[in-house]
Amino acid sequence: MPAGPRLSAEERALWARVAATVTPMAGKSADPSDVPMPGFPPPIKRKPVARSLPQPKAPRLNEPAPPDTLDGGWDRRLRKGGVSPDRTIDLHGHTLATAAGALEHALARAVMDDVRVLLVITGKPPKPDVKGRGLIRGAIGTWLGSSGYRDRIAAVRNAHPRHGGTGALYVILRRKRGE
Repeated sequence: MPAGPRLSAEERALWARVAATVTPMAGKSADPSDVPMPGFPPPIKRKPVARSLPQPKAPRLNEPAPPDTLDGGWDRRLRKGGVSPDRTIDLHGHTLATAAGALEHALARAVMDDVRVLLVITGKPPKPDVKGRGLIRGAIGTWLGSSGYRDRIAAVRNAHPRHGGTGALYVILRRKRGE
């Protein structure tokens, strides 16, 4: 099977007109779907991942959010910058749809790897006078509340200035209980 992107319908029509003016060499095909586009590397064949991501629970409507369960010591260490994130996800450059998917995937990986503190870089919060600014930051609470991993989220706090300040959030995950 040839590598690279296939020709579009318009390109196939053009190729058919060109191919009609020549005689194919013995054993060669004049079918445009068999012709790879030059300048593109062959597709990478990836091996399947051995471990699978944990399956999120299906969100239920009208279910109360899990309680905010951090003690005063955690809050004090977060405010003073004494907690370093175990993992970071940056949502800059994403659309709302891709940011939601990236966040859900990051949560799945964090739960699988038993990460405790996930730093989510969202960008600055929305300003009332600037339209279109801070849409991801404005939607992050809804996404976390409807996530299949919301039962593993202990708390969400604003990040310390050294980790992004108002442009980032700490998502503190609960540890796995004896399974």
